[in-house]
Amino acid sequence: MSLVIRNLQRAIPIRRAPLRRNVEIVRSILGVEKFDLGIIFLDNKNIQHINGIYRKKNVPTDVLSFPFHENLKPGEIPQPGFPDDYNLGDIFLGVEYIFQQCKENEDYYDILTVTATHGLCHLLGFTHNSEAEWQKMYLREKQVLEELSQRTGAQLQPLSRGLF
Repeated sequence: MSLVIRNLQRAIPIRRAPLRRNVEIVRSILGVEKFDLGIIFLDNKNIQHINGIYRKKNVPTDVLSFPFHENLKPGEIPQPGFPDDYNLGDIFLGVEYIFQQCKENEDYYDILTVTATHGLCHLLGFTHNSEAEWQKMYLREKQVLEELSQRTGAQLQPLSRGLF
């Protein structure tokens, strides 16, 4: 199904094609290419506003995920009963924040891909509220990013390494 990428910010010039290419591969690796997915690029002000509303954290962040299917077990593929339910949800990327956090030797589009993959794992029920949950999420992200790296020649590592 469709992957919609919307750029709702002007702080950071951005090309959608590199991320689109990589996210399509990630969706295939995860087995969710039949599901709609939205990715929205935001600046610090707007991601901070949404973070404040939904997480009660009045600071900018890198990624916020809003699943269409709630209460999935980690890695569970939704089983829609209706065609309109073939939707994973939306991932909001704080592209200005991500750009500011990028280290000199890191490729910005690689970090966007890793961050979007992290958000996609959240849409599939993964969380990192405890060390056990983090380990499951980290391992899945690592597997997905290793396969993506093999297909693209990149060397991608999970976003949440060293979280616990």
